[in-house]
Amino acid sequence: MTGPDTPASFKLAYVSGVTPSKWVRIWEERSPDVPLELVQTTAAEAAGLVREREVDAVLLRLPIDREGLHAIPLYTETTVVVVPKDHLVAAADEVSVDDIADEVVLHPLDDTLDWDAPPGKPALERPATTADAIELVAAGVGLLIVPQSLARLHHRRDLTYRPISGTPESGVALSWPDDETTDLMEQFIGIVRGRTVNSTRGRQAQEKQAPAKKAPVKGNRPQTGGRKPQPGNRRAPQGGKRGKPRRRG
Repeated sequence: MTGPDTPASFKLAYVSGVTPSKWVRIWEERSPDVPLELVQTTAAEAAGLVREREVDAVLLRLPIDREGLHAIPLYTETTVVVVPKDHLVAAADEVSVDDIADEVVLHPLDDTLDWDAPPGKPALERPATTADAIELVAAGVGLLIVPQSLARLHHRRDLTYRPISGTPESGVALSWPDDETTDLMEQFIGIVRGRTVNSTRGRQAQEKQAPAKKAPVKGNRPQTGGRKPQPGNRRAPQGGKRGKPRRRG
């Protein structure tokens, strides 16, 4: 049921590896009466959810088709290569694409990096998902290049990862429809941008702001019946000069 007493809600989608928990916690502290609903989605479906108004906003990875969408870049992720723990790459602190030129590098269909194909030798088939590719790395079939958050998400004891240079980086952004920015959307934008509680209320804060108090109007001083005599210039009271009393005969 909905009605005037039913609180509004804010629905936020996010792709795998993106962790919105910090922003959700701040939302709950600042807007405890407005539920925030989380929806996990895939990279392929993320932009469509917000275009079709199934969610109010989405945390996704760039690049995307920005037609009809706002997108605020939030941060850039480190790109890593996932390898078995006994692989030679595991002995280095960081590697380059030249170091894995002779390796089979898996290219899942849900790859989030902006390239036509990864470096190295291609596998016979492309895994359907990043999770499937992780299983193949564990089986010794090949290596996998992903954003660091996905390597952490699919962590296994028999695998490790190292930063790799010479590859695209994944940028995470907040996206919502460009023809509608509601007060709740302004509230969430302020949270992800790190604004203080007094500056994240958007238009609501301006509408609810109390009018400034007017300065009291200064009135005229009450009349005292005459000007105050200047020091050293005392005047006799009106009605005549004061004289000596007459002697009566």
